[in-house]
Amino acid sequence: MAGGGNAIRGSRVGAGPMGEAERGEAAPRQAVSYYCSHEHRVVVAFSVEATVPDSWDCPKCGLPASRDSENPPPAPKIEPYKTHLAYVKERRSDKEAEDILDEALSLLRSRRASGDLIF
Repeated sequence: MAGGGNAIRGSRVGAGPMGEAERGEAAPRQAVSYYCSHEHRVVVAFSVEATVPDSWDCPKCGLPASRDSENPPPAPKIEPYKTHLAYVKERRSDKEAEDILDEALSLLRSRRASGDLIF
């Protein structure tokens, strides 16, 4: 079996030498460095005309990074999961909880005594 003589073997449509003459000139860019609290340095290229953001997320650790290498932003504090009881305890003191419980129990006892049970 003889192999076919295909002139474009190993290439794809649009492949070939493309220089600035075919693409056009690249927009002027500026390199901006950002620093996170884990001492990572991230360099991001922006157009000279673009507004450069004050902060950027570090792609290595995900923490926020700023342009100030001496004072990078601190890692955000992650609050642990709170139960419903924890939220109630934040709103009520132990004394208030006892008063509410005593009031509910006395109401329940008075209903039981009169025979007015609600199910």
